[in-house]
This record gives sequence, structure tokens and C-alpha cells, in this order.
Amino acid sequence: MTDYEVIRAGCLQRRELWEDPDFPAVQPSVFYHQVPPFTFEWKRAKELYANPKFILDCNDTFDVVTGRLGDKWLLSCVGVLYLCKGLFYRVVPADQRIDSNYAGVFRFRLWWCGQWVEVLVDDRLPTVHGKLAFMHCSHSEQLWPALLEKAYAKMHGSYEALKYGNLLDGLADLTGGITESLNVTDFTDAASLHSLMKTTSIVTAYRLPNAVTHSVKSIESGMNYRLYNVERIDTTEGSIYLVRLARPLAPGDTHITHFILDHTMWSSIPAHERDRLTSTTKGFWMLYSDFVSMFSRVEMVHLDVETCKAETSLSDKQKWQMKSHQGRWKKGVSAGGCRNHVNFFHMNPQIQIVLNEPDTVIISLNQHSIMEPKVIGFSIYKISKCLSETASPAFFKKTKSSINSQYTNSRQVSERCLLDAGAYLVIPTTFEPRQEANFSLRVYSIRQLKMRVLDCAPQMLKAAILKAPSGVESNSFAQYESQFLQLADEHKTINAFELQELLERCLPNDYIKSCATMETCRQVVLSLEKDGSGRITLSDFKDLICSLKHWQMVFRSHAPEKMSVLRIERFRDALREVGFMIPERALSLLVLKYMRKDGMLRFGDFVSAVVLLHRAFHMFFTNCSTSSLKVNLTFAEWLKSALTC
Repeated sequence: MTDYEVIRAGCLQRRELWEDPDFPAVQPSVFYHQVPPFTFEWKRAKELYANPKFILDCNDTFDVVTGRLGDKWLLSCVGVLYLCKGLFYRVVPADQRIDSNYAGVFRFRLWWCGQWVEVLVDDRLPTVHGKLAFMHCSHSEQLWPALLEKAYAKMHGSYEALKYGNLLDGLADLTGGITESLNVTDFTDAASLHSLMKTTSIVTAYRLPNAVTHSVKSIESGMNYRLYNVERIDTTEGSIYLVRLARPLAPGDTHITHFILDHTMWSSIPAHERDRLTSTTKGFWMLYSDFVSMFSRVEMVHLDVETCKAETSLSDKQKWQMKSHQGRWKKGVSAGGCRNHVNFFHMNPQIQIVLNEPDTVIISLNQHSIMEPKVIGFSIYKISKCLSETASPAFFKKTKSSINSQYTNSRQVSERCLLDAGAYLVIPTTFEPRQEANFSLRVYSIRQLKMRVLDCAPQMLKAAILKAPSGVESNSFAQYESQFLQLADEHKTINAFELQELLERCLPNDYIKSCATMETCRQVVLSLEKDGSGRITLSDFKDLICSLKHWQMVFRSHAPEKMSVLRIERFRDALREVGFMIPERALSLLVLKYMRKDGMLRFGDFVSAVVLLHRAFHMFFTNCSTSSLKVNLTFAEWLKSALTC
């Protein structure tokens, strides 16, 4: 059973009405920051109307109006959705009733953070002077608009947050598609507009609220009209183009078949063609020339092959193919910032797409930070051949990006690209490094393409723990030998406690001594001892001192700020120089384990990480099958390995 079914059954059994604990009927649920000049009273459906209905069957009249919030963009979104009944009933399940089995709980489906989610709300609605305060029906007692708006407000944290929304985000949330906005002036001719309508896309036209051209009441400003088709007609004056648009009929509206400003041009259309055009039962026709003079933008939502199945009006269109990736920008791991931060840009997620032939591709990046949005965008790089692992920092420093999206704090950033056949890297980023957020990247194409998230396989490129040199150079270790023997037992070995004391004596300054913690010393002993005694020899200690000098050089080379600390963004590259290639998941764990509050690493943290990796790689290759690179352990063996790390 779903949460909705469980809650509804429980409330019916207890004979009580549900109260949503996650979106209570209190002032902050309505206005969180501002203090409105009126007081809200929360009322349920049967307190509002004598005969309330969730939704009326077979009702094409759209009597939804905005309330005191003035979120006309949401009204416009709902109007477009209402014209697409298949999509509408996916968002607003019609099998909900108020007149029977009423439990005060209602459900809606919204596309949220990269997936469809079922949102539950109770029917306590904010009113002022006994009337619904926000979106509602003006001529009927249907409650679906008010409840849908409440579900949407719940996901945003309050009704007040809806004041700052926009139509493109709303269309995406209500349809599950990706959105795109074009200026009407971008179209060279009617054929350009017609090409947009060949795919599974809901195409709408928007007229600015303060449009100065053609002050006519028939076309409502600030609202979106759905475009159904563009048609070429041969006339006595030559070929012309007409556009068919529609918006839901409000109560009292009469259906018009055509809206014409240039009557001379309309009259040039043969009579039989005019009769055919005006026989349409959905929408109205207007000349393309009138259309471009009255509307300012074309706003679209593109639906992939699965999402569009619910909408019958798109059944004969070219299907958008979709590839997607759900990712996260993580501090120190994959949050490298935009191309301005050249030393960290390579850290960002790298998504490779491969096209077998030229195609139009729409790439959409969505961030999941709703309350505190980041500035986001992406860059696209053409590459000469497919990659098997992430591109190097050097590649991005010497290669110019082919396409760059705008950077904005919008929920979604989209870019339409005409790409040649070949391989490309798409790099989604925040504008600044170190900013954490989840994101979705979706790639729409007419033809199938391949998409792969690049990462590197774990590898030990060279030995991380160096052997101390023999011969004359070993004299440099003489100063350590006497100190070692003073602390050693009769077998000339020391344990972790004695190693810590020895390092405190031998290491020259606090910067280097930061590796002389008890935890790190235990790790060193576990890595170097060979017989399970928990003790190391003088030879082991010499190897450690030699390795520490090398690790210190690496650490300093990746800390150009000369602050004796390493930025977490340089951690992966420093580990690679020591000898380890670390995939993203493993790096995330290392960052979680070692990063300080200031986003830095001390030398001791770096040493501990290197020793830990050395031990982990050593254990694996000691126990793995050479042919399969897999480890088969008993529980006792696994427990020993886990505790040793």
C-alpha cells in the first residue's frame, strides 16, 4: 500500500480527518518572511462549500483564477496542463472524492528533483473573510486547483515562495520534461516555428503583460497559449502561413475560430480553405505575421519517449530520446566551479556523449537546491576520441570549450545544440568551487546517442612507501638510529607508542610533527610490520623517514599558497603523484574522513591517508586472484582486513 492508502484507510477507520504534520495550518506555511496585512483562517472543504467536489467529470471550462498571491505564472502553467488532459490527470489523479470516503487527505504527482513524487496534503486551506485566499475556481466548487497549489507550496516550503516562481520551472514540475524559451525574433520564418512542433514538445506562446502592440482583449497578456500547428496556405497573393493556438475557455467565453488583424490577407485565402480552417473545434487561427507582432516569446517543454505517452496529441510526433544522470557536486570531490577556476575545473563531473551522426541535442541541467539555489551552468568540449577515464587537468587548460551555457541561479539551465557526429564532454558545474548540491543532467536527442559518466579505476601506479637508499647515503640516517635504539626492545623493534615518541624527537618542526599522532603511528605500524607482532624494525623506520620526506615534497608542491596546509581540491592530484588513482566514491570517503572544517588538510592528515591507501591496496592484492582481480574472503578474513584498515 502507498502512504496515501495507509493514511486514508487509517483515518477512515478512526473516523478522523488527516492533518499534515509536514505542512501544518500555521502562518509560516503561508508567509514565511513577510507579514501580510490580513489574517488567515484555515478551512476544510465542507466548511467552504455546501457541495464541494474535487474535480468535475467531462468539464472543459477552465474557471481557475489567482488569489491574493498573484502567481499568474502558475495559473498559466495549469492552463497549459489543462489543455493536455493526459498529462493533467497524471498530476491530478481524478479518482479522489469529497462526497464519499472522505478522510481529508489528497494526493498529487509532481516532478521533483529528478523523479516523480507523490505529494500528500490535507484539505485545510487558507481563507480571508471566509473566501479562499489563493488559487481557486470562480464559478464552481471544485477544489483541485487550491489543493494542487497547496501541494506545490508544500514542496517550496510556503505559499510565499510561489511569488518568486516562473512558468518554465512550473511546466517542468508539472510535466516531467525539460523547458526551453526562445524570443519570437529568433525565428527567421514560419518554417522555423513549424520545425519545433514536429517533436514531442508542448509549444506555447507568451505575450508580455505590458505589450504595447495591438491592444486587443481577445488575446490575454501574461498568459501562455498552446500552439497546435503551423500551416502553409496558397492564396491569390502567394503563400502565407497561419498558426493555430488555444487556451482553456473561461466561463462565458465563446469559441472563436480565427483572430485576424490583417483582413486583406485573410480575404486572399480561398473560400474553401477558410471554411476548412474555421471548422476547427480546438483553438483559433491567426496569420503568422500577426502572431509575431503580438507574442514575444515561445516557451516549450520537451517530453521524452516515455513521458509523452500520456498525451495523445503527441502520438504522431517525432519522439525525443533521453539519457540522464543524477549527480552531486561535493566539496573536495566534484565541486570545482566554472572555467574561471582553471586549477579545479577538472574535478567537476565529466559526462561523455557520443553521436553516430549529426543531431539536434538539448542539454538540461537541473539543480535540486530549491530553497538556496546555486549559480549553475555547463560547458561542452569536443574530443578527438572516446575516453575510458576522466580527462586530465592539462586537457582543460589547453582546450577551448565548444559551447558554454549561461550561468544563472535558476532551477534549470538548458541549451539547444546542433552537434556533429563524434564524442563530447559535458561538464556541469556551480559557478564557484566548494558549493554542494544535487543535480540532474538530461540529454534529449532525436536519434539515439550514448552517454557515460567518466571516472578512473582504482590503481596503484607506483609504490607509495619508498625504500631507504643503501650505501653512503644511508649515513644521513645515523642521527635517527641512536634515538631508535634507545627506545627499542631487545629485538631492536618498536611499537606504535614508541614510534610516536621517536617521531616527536626526530622530526624538525610542528608542521612535520603533525603526522606523529597516535592514530597515524598505529596505521604506520600496521602497514610496515610483517609478522603480526605490532612492532617495526630499524629498516622499516628508515623506509618511513625516506617516505615522509618524499610525501612532504609532494604536499608542498600541491600547496602553492605556502600555508602548510593543502586545499581539499588538490587532494586527489596529490594522491596521484604519490602513486594512487582514486575513483570518486573512494575519494568521497577519504574527504569525509580527513577534511578539516576549513576545507583544508594538514600534513598529518595527508600522511594518514597515504598509509591507509597503501594498506588497503596491499591487502587487496595479497588476497586477490590475478586473473579476475576479485577477492574471496571468509567472514573471519574479511573482519581481520576491515579492522586492520
